[in-house]
Amino acid sequence: MKHTISVTLILVLLFLATQLVGLATIGRYITLQSVLNEETQQMETVVVYEETVIGEPIEVENKSYSGVYLLLGVLVGTALLFLLIKFRAGSLWKYWFLLSVFLTLAIAFGVYVSTPIAIAMAAALAAWKVYRPNVIVHNLTEVFIYTGIAIIFLPIFSLFSAVILLILISSYDMFAVWKSKHMIALAQFQTSSKVFAGLLLPYHLKGKEQEAASGKGKKKGKLVEERTAILGGGDIAFPLLFSGVVMADLFQTTQLPKLAAFLTTSIIPAVCAISLFLLLYYAKKDKFYPAMPFLSFGCLVGYGIVSVLV
Repeated sequence: MKHTISVTLILVLLFLATQLVGLATIGRYITLQSVLNEETQQMETVVVYEETVIGEPIEVENKSYSGVYLLLGVLVGTALLFLLIKFRAGSLWKYWFLLSVFLTLAIAFGVYVSTPIAIAMAAALAAWKVYRPNVIVHNLTEVFIYTGIAIIFLPIFSLFSAVILLILISSYDMFAVWKSKHMIALAQFQTSSKVFAGLLLPYHLKGKEQEAASGKGKKKGKLVEERTAILGGGDIAFPLLFSGVVMADLFQTTQLPKLAAFLTTSIIPAVCAISLFLLLYYAKKDKFYPAMPFLSFGCLVGYGIVSVLV
């Protein structure tokens, strides 16, 4: 097992909470409108993506290639981060991270409260997260950050392009962890700089008993090892984006009410959480694994169950 059972369960539950909160927020963000189909002369439900705190939603003419576009964006972002590491510009990474956290939190909060309040809350939490970090604030904000990311990209994805994205990003994750290993270097850089994009749980692990010298002679005690359980931001964002696309598709194709569509779609993050638990349970200590192939498998199995039910 990669981590202790308690830490593993907390990490999986945080992942599941992020997915469910994200889905619920996306369901609140989306507006459903009934329109007349001129060909069939029947009323149909259409999904409308409302304006967010940062403006109008993104639009593309052809959603089929959205997965490719987003993967290219990930590659460009990764290259920029490596440049910052090479030139020891850690402070720029911190400012970049601060801005990203602020924008995504503002978008997520804007679904529930007015724009000025959302901006104020996002600014306060982003500053707290970056300049006075602690485990609770870090992971609490992570729950909403990926909701904001999903809301940004949701309008440009179809179900087909969302599946393609899972395949592409899983392939890239395997290459980046097992072949080039640059994803490991990025994770270590973020962790050491205390500005990590993803879930993070530091914990102590007691090792073998050893003797330690002191003023009164030798004392026996157990060596305490400091460890950190992490789950990268992409491993949270991409499954949530896929689930959001599936829920939007259910709204439009099955005419399910919002609550029913949310509950049905929640099967996907539940299966993903099981996949994540199995990965962490069978993973070996001190080895790195690409999570996206396992999470993508969970997404597709979950979608298969959803398809059978509806």
